Amino acid sequence: MKKTLYLLSFCLGTSLFVQAQQKPAPKENAPLATTVEDKPNNGSRTLNPDSYVVTTNEVTIKGQKVPYKALAGTIPVWNDDAKIQASLFYTYYERTDVKDKATRPLIISFNGGPGSASVWMHIAYTGPRILKIDDEGYPVQPYGIKDNPYSILDVADIVFVDPVNTGFSRIIDKDAPKSNFFGINADIKYLAEWIGTFVSRNNRWASPKFLIGESYGTTRVSGLANALQESQWMYLNGVILVSPTDLGIPREGPVETSLKLPYFAATAWHHKVLEPSLQNKKLEDMLPEVEKFTVEELLPAITQGGFIAPEKRQAIAKKFAKYSGLKETVILQNNLDISLDLFWKELLRDKGYTVGRLDSRYLGVDAREGGEKVDYNAELNSWLHSFTPPINMYLREELKYKTDLKYNMFGPVHPWDRSNDHTGYDLRKAMATNPYLKVLVQSGYYDGACDYFNAKYSMWQMDPSGKFKDRLFWEGYKSGHMMYLRKEDLEKSNEDLRIFIKKSLPKPGEPAKY
Repeated sequence: MKKTLYLLSFCLGTSLFVQAQQKPAPKENAPLATTVEDKPNNGSRTLNPDSYVVTTNEVTIKGQKVPYKALAGTIPVWNDDAKIQASLFYTYYERTDVKDKATRPLIISFNGGPGSASVWMHIAYTGPRILKIDDEGYPVQPYGIKDNPYSILDVADIVFVDPVNTGFSRIIDKDAPKSNFFGINADIKYLAEWIGTFVSRNNRWASPKFLIGESYGTTRVSGLANALQESQWMYLNGVILVSPTDLGIPREGPVETSLKLPYFAATAWHHKVLEPSLQNKKLEDMLPEVEKFTVEELLPAITQGGFIAPEKRQAIAKKFAKYSGLKETVILQNNLDISLDLFWKELLRDKGYTVGRLDSRYLGVDAREGGEKVDYNAELNSWLHSFTPPINMYLREELKYKTDLKYNMFGPVHPWDRSNDHTGYDLRKAMATNPYLKVLVQSGYYDGACDYFNAKYSMWQMDPSGKFKDRLFWEGYKSGHMMYLRKEDLEKSNEDLRIFIKKSLPKPGEPAKY
């Protein structure tokens, strides 16, 4: 979901140091120890713009005990006159048994929206503690938090950042123009400054650094990769794009229309509505056939519009129906152009269900089966059900960040200026000017908002010369937008991150040059 100067000795108010006694409760329910440094708010709806709380804990990852400290706090965003304009809430996990932080990777994590807090990847993907859900990602009660045995904290420290008006982050100066924060390029500009401060305060300039973003967060980190180089002179080792947007790479007309079909096919396969010749194959074995048809037949056919020969149109519609699970008549009635809204409504119409937008494994029930648009996003309501109680419980009770502020799962950031989006090309520029930089793309096959084949297309267009093929990587998962909600993919996707981080670290003394 979207949607982003710092000195670690910090000086607002009188600093308290309180060592909390360890309680005899199960480790799953309480941190090992707590140090409170300048209590953050304690019952206030006014944000302290520069504060933090420290807790310590440990987690077992791949059979190894990993001790760590967690900082939950705020760091200001200043304007050019050194006046505080806003303050960003963050949660920073640092492994405590590492002697040399110079070789310890740092991951800077953003979610999307724009307007979304960092909660999603924080307590469901890479962090050391994750919410309690079932193995497919559905809500369960009682709500709670448990250890994440797949977290990447064994190989990298992680900071989860909430941009302005998300989470506990807020605008402090009510006279500050909202245009300073709420737009593609404004977002990138102030976050680059903030990251520079965070890195300085935590003495991480020597560390290998990675950005990870999900959904609109991929737009954010793609732009940040170049902005950090150009404005902060900070060079990264890797960028991870989880369920990426189009990154400002054009795909109007026939390209936009045709690229959706592989996602349709994956969803139809999951719901077992394809013919046996396709349904009996593994998903990964079936999709290349659909991708080939999409690029070599469907795209040229749609390009011809109404001037395509009738018999060719009929043949294309027949194959489209075969791969999508839709009726041939519906495809012809829509001139080979099936909107996402129509697909989500139509695929299981005969069974009385709709399918989810962000994860088409989720089913919805509309007031009426007719129409061309679903009533609601089944998956998003399920996720808000799963995430909202645990993040509030975790931050306030375990990490001891006491405040009466509302934690904004989605915050007020609109209108958002989407003009001049060239973030995909910015990422390519960052790769061109930094030979160390590698990129990993992670996609869920059942994601209809940021679908996997469009993610591949963006990757292809970012590298038109083919010179970065050995630095661009793609991984797919049998789930949706947040592929990590499915337990099997939580393990695999974290392991893919672990592998990517390790192979993105140069050998000691290896120069960054072509």
